[in-house]
Amino acid sequence: MKFIVNFYIFLILITSAMCNQQHTSDARTQRQQLVRKHFKHLQKEEGAIRLVGGQSDNEGNIEIFHNGRWGNICDDEWDKYEAEVICRQLGFKKGGKATHSGVFGNARRKFWMDNLYCNGKEREISDCRFDGWGISDCDHSEAAGVICNIDKNETIIVEKVVLKKPPKFMYQSKEQMEIRLIGGRVPEEGRVEVRFGGNGPFGDVCADGWSLIEANVICKELNLGYANLAFQTDYFGGSNGTNVVISGTECLGNETKLSQCKFDGFGRHTKCHGNNNHVAGVSCIRTMPDLVIDATELEVTTHLEDRPLYFLTCAMEENCVASQAYEIQKENPNWHIETRRLLKFTAKVLNNGTDDFRPHIPKNLWEFHLCHMHYHSMEVFATFDIINEQGEKMAEGHKASFCLEDNLCKDDIQPRYACANYGDQGISVGCYDIYKYNIDCQWIDITEIEFGEYTFKVSINPEHKVPEMTYENNAATCNLLYTQQFAKVYGCKVGRP
Repeated sequence: MKFIVNFYIFLILITSAMCNQQHTSDARTQRQQLVRKHFKHLQKEEGAIRLVGGQSDNEGNIEIFHNGRWGNICDDEWDKYEAEVICRQLGFKKGGKATHSGVFGNARRKFWMDNLYCNGKEREISDCRFDGWGISDCDHSEAAGVICNIDKNETIIVEKVVLKKPPKFMYQSKEQMEIRLIGGRVPEEGRVEVRFGGNGPFGDVCADGWSLIEANVICKELNLGYANLAFQTDYFGGSNGTNVVISGTECLGNETKLSQCKFDGFGRHTKCHGNNNHVAGVSCIRTMPDLVIDATELEVTTHLEDRPLYFLTCAMEENCVASQAYEIQKENPNWHIETRRLLKFTAKVLNNGTDDFRPHIPKNLWEFHLCHMHYHSMEVFATFDIINEQGEKMAEGHKASFCLEDNLCKDDIQPRYACANYGDQGISVGCYDIYKYNIDCQWIDITEIEFGEYTFKVSINPEHKVPEMTYENNAATCNLLYTQQFAKVYGCKVGRP
């Protein structure tokens, strides 16, 4: 009996020791994983990434380490696939949301990467396709960022844990919000200043997330026309550093007053407090282009076409096919005979404004494309998306480069813009730029998606790189029925991108 008792005591001690050892081993493994997660960043190895400007460890603008220096990533073509790669590389398991236009502040450094094209499965962001290290036409306001989703069971190393981004809220005070422009050379430009209640000092607006959309609301409220530029610097003089009264402004673009927009916070507690050269400014003008997409043209021209990769080699140079096609190219020596299914359509866009639509980059930075034998003046003029019922993008509609010209004009209007012979590019008032379905890349590669019903969306000037009167007519959202024999687009509605 005594032997049995001693035996059980021995088993308990052994089990306890094993549990303690297992617990210690688990803790050690977890610490090793966390060390590995941050080791590359700490050692500043090639391709290391970090988030800057966020309020917590899971958000911020992305900086990447290359050639011994940190640099930013431009938000051109930046979407959920790139965000998934970034968040996974940082150790977050549940993906995240892509942010644009310097939501977490302006880019602080040189842009290392632009026009990234990921499928979401890459191990690191540097494994994705992009224009090349240091090749970019972006300015400091176009910083790409992420907000990574956090697993409640996930351990994250942070000095100050703030896991949830403060919600934006509407200005609901009965006091009047008064705005003015100060420091400009003419009345139509200047630093934006705000005060409440009609008395007291004016204060500045923090420039985090400040874009043409917010600037356009300012110009409308002051009856100065439309926003031509949105500044995020001390171009018109800096703040005194202690009087930033609004931060995180977010407008839809259809507001008539700044007070109708959303904000992160009011008062001197804002996160831009003390940063006297990161304030919002605007420049307003009276005339402005206004692009309108022809939804009917989409409905009547959309159709299917199967085409071998042999005939898509030029388009593949511009990432105009789905990522699976590039995998086939790598793995299959007979890749050129593989067939892709393309959803083809015509994009017809009218300039219905009061001024010509011109590319946002100067002519000397336009890129000549040897396959197409003309210069591309805009990297992102249109995006094409197929979306399922859950709101997920199911096909990669990617057309990175465009030339703009007057293909068709209304009566008594002479076309002035043409792509050929290094001509000036743009869209005149009263003229159409037409990308017909038989032009390279005027399609979505839908080879891998299943038959069914989807939402089809074409957006023009989706990143608001070029100012317009309004962006409320820049996109067509349609129903798409995709079967084995045909594809039908119907019920298109014009709205915002």
